[in-house]
This record gives sequence, C-alpha cells and structure tokens, in this order.
Amino acid sequence: MSKTVTAAAAVAMALVAGSASAASLQDIKDKGTVRIAIANEIPYGYMDMNGDAKGAGPDVAKHIMNELGIKNIKWVTTNFSSLIPGLQADRFDMVAAEMAVNPERCQKVIYSEPNSSYGEGLMVAKGNPKDITAYSDFKDGDKKVAIMAGADQLDMLQKLGVPQDNMVTLQSNSDAISTVANGRADAYAATGLTAAQLAKKSGKVQIVQNFKDPVVDGSEVRSWGAFAFNEDSKDLRDAVNKVLTKYKKTDAWAKDLESYGFTEADVKASSQKTTKELCSAKQS
Repeated sequence: MSKTVTAAAAVAMALVAGSASAASLQDIKDKGTVRIAIANEIPYGYMDMNGDAKGAGPDVAKHIMNELGIKNIKWVTTNFSSLIPGLQADRFDMVAAEMAVNPERCQKVIYSEPNSSYGEGLMVAKGNPKDITAYSDFKDGDKKVAIMAGADQLDMLQKLGVPQDNMVTLQSNSDAISTVANGRADAYAATGLTAAQLAKKSGKVQIVQNFKDPVVDGSEVRSWGAFAFNEDSKDLRDAVNKVLTKYKKTDAWAKDLESYGFTEADVKASSQKTTKELCSAKQS
C-alpha cells in the first residue's frame, strides 16, 4: 500500500470519527437528559429573567419529555439561523422554537406534526410615519424592511418582488427595536406574535394595526410551527409525535398556546395541515 493511499485512508477515518452522530431515544433515556434548543424569541421559545425556559415550544416540550420519562432538559439558546446547523452537528437533540415547516427545511431536518400556527405582522416607528401596511410596500421606492437571518420572511419578500437592497438582515430579534427606532430600517417583518411582543417593549415603536396579510402564490401566508430533529433522530421524533398527538386533544394544550397570545383561530389552524403536506412543494 502506497504512502498516498495510507494517508488518504487516515484522513477518511478521521473524518468519520469526527462526524456528528445523533443520539437515539434510548441513549437520551439512558442519560436522563435531552438537549433542546430555542432562539430566545417571545412567545415561541425563550429564557425568562429567572433563567427558566418559557414559550409555546418549551411548555409543550416539557410535557412531552415528562411523558417520555425524561426528567432533565438542558436548554440551549442560539441564533435562529444556527438552529438547523446545530441539529445537523448534534449540538442538541431537538429544537422547540416553533420553527415553521417548509419544503427547504424538510431537506435538512425532520419535523414533528405541527404544534402551532401563526400569521405575519410588521413593527414600525411610533405613529407609522411612512404609512406602511404590508410587506409589498417595500417592493418599490427606498423604504427598507428588517428581517431576521434564516427566517421565512426573506422568502416571502423575495416572492413579492422586494429587492435585496430594500432589506436589512438582523442576527437577533433583540436588534429589531433599535433598528426601526433609529431609522436603519422603516419596519421589521416577523410573525404577528413576535412583532406584537417586541412593540410592547418600547414606546418608540408600534405594531401595524391595519396590516394586510401577504398573498404569496395566490394564498394568504400562514405558518405552521413544529419541533425539529436531526434526520437520524426518527425514533425521538416518532415518540414526540405520539405524545403530542394526544396532548393536542386536551384543553391543557390549547391553554398553553393561548397563554402566550395565540388566538383561538391559531389553535384550530394548527391541525389544518400535516407535516407531510407542509414538506411538499405542491402544498396548496
């Protein structure tokens, strides 16, 4: 065997040894700890002032893990754009950020059935001085809209014909208020729940009250959030699905979501689509 072949084999073995391997459900049960990531985004998944995980994702995840006999949860906070790479690199076992299910993401991770549903919104400067009411308002002219890196709003805005020069990309929701208040962007595009929660934190910004839902490919935009997993974690995903399906039939589950601002319509809509439908590029 030549030295070249030997060296190549050594490199290949090193790559295999260093590759990420997702923990199985049994591994997690044996350790008694599951690693769950959130993006620190109210009301989906965040850490409160006491260091406790809160939000629609974490609250339901806590119930599910308790039912599975997994008592300890290690919460990991990261940027939204790092959630999928983190799953792929086995930095955590599950994401409870109510990440919207879409065909592109389904090529990278696997999802539970939907746990939530939500619409869109805009946060603007106090008084809405530029009379912004819709995502399409940024298609023409020089008005700028801020979005979070890795979020669905980028795809929506692109489909609406908004030029890249009219978009400002943020790494965290925490930067949205100052970005809009200081005029770096004229609005922040996010889900309605996120925009409303942010607007409550400062008197310099507000939610757009007469917001017009974006119409993309002939349909008003609505998202369905679910728990996400590494592609190799089908046993964990299936176990979560089994508990989630039962829990969604209870009043306790609906109260979990409604306590974070989800409307009755949002709660009902969460069961109107399956993950299979949402992962399909042919979904209506």
